Amino acid sequence: MFPHHREREQPIFSSRAHVFQIDPATKRNWIPASKHAVTVSFFYDANRNVYRIISVGGTKAIINCSVTPSMTFTKTSQKFGQWADSRANTVYGLGFATEQQLHQFSEKFKEVKDAARLAREKSQDKELANTALSIAAPQDLSDELQSPPVMCVNGPEDKLFRSQSADITLSSEKERIKKMLSEGSICEMNLDTELFTLQDSNTKLVAALHEANANVEQWKKQLAAYQEETDRLREQLAEIEAHGGHGPSDLLKDELTQSLEELEALLKAKDEEIHILQNKKVEYHDMEHDRDEAIHRLRETEMRNAEMERRIQNTEQTLSNSLEERDRMESEIQRAIEILDIKIFDLNDLRQSLVKLIDK
Repeated sequence: MFPHHREREQPIFSSRAHVFQIDPATKRNWIPASKHAVTVSFFYDANRNVYRIISVGGTKAIINCSVTPSMTFTKTSQKFGQWADSRANTVYGLGFATEQQLHQFSEKFKEVKDAARLAREKSQDKELANTALSIAAPQDLSDELQSPPVMCVNGPEDKLFRSQSADITLSSEKERIKKMLSEGSICEMNLDTELFTLQDSNTKLVAALHEANANVEQWKKQLAAYQEETDRLREQLAEIEAHGGHGPSDLLKDELTQSLEELEALLKAKDEEIHILQNKKVEYHDMEHDRDEAIHRLRETEMRNAEMERRIQNTEQTLSNSLEERDRMESEIQRAIEILDIKIFDLNDLRQSLVKLIDK
């Protein structure tokens, strides 16, 4: 009844933007849907062959839009774009930090829209083929699916009612588990988006750290050379001061002092760059810690989903056993009715025989 394994929706592209929705009253003004920039992601569902745009703020879905071939993403300024969702009867607007981010989102929107168009064409071809096959199918299936009449026979009747009551209870339990599984899927989708964002940030940060580490050795050599040059200039300056020269030596002293100040300023700037790189390294370790936590939460969610699927399977098995038990009880009831009919017929014959005997 439910698949034993569900393939999750996979994020294929993510970007950060401020989300807006059109004012339903005026259809002109924009209403902010998020207080700050949030992650807006394209997801692909391989089972249903559907593309969606999803943005989650905390535990609330800000955008949950299925991409259709009729949608169009329009750039209204250098950093703002919008598209209309007819199913939700609204218009979404995205404000990006840079023009490049807007361009990347627009190109991905076109790509996903083309993919959705191809998916719809394939789905329509498949529906046409299924329709052609269904014409030749038996038309009396509905009669087979109708509920059998309730037999009013004392004894097995109570078991039949208990079976029907158990059927209703199991159906409600199955719907409850189904709802829990859906909530788990939303949480899992949120974690997928967070993990995808962390991985993207981690990749960029690792590239920056590799580049910085490649330059650290060169900067150290330059610092050592600058320090040697500074020491040499200081020695020359000390010698000049010791000689107490005047005239041209004063000019040389000024030049050496200026060069010394420039070198000290350069040394200070390099020290600040090294300090910045060290801070980035700490941020990189923090990002790795956040990524590990997201992976851990994702695995816990997958385990909970697996447990829910197992419970659904057990519920389906119990429901199947209950239906078999009900069918068996109906067979017993039918057999009892047949036996009662035979007994009634025999009693009727006996009554007629007794009447004839009394008449004689």
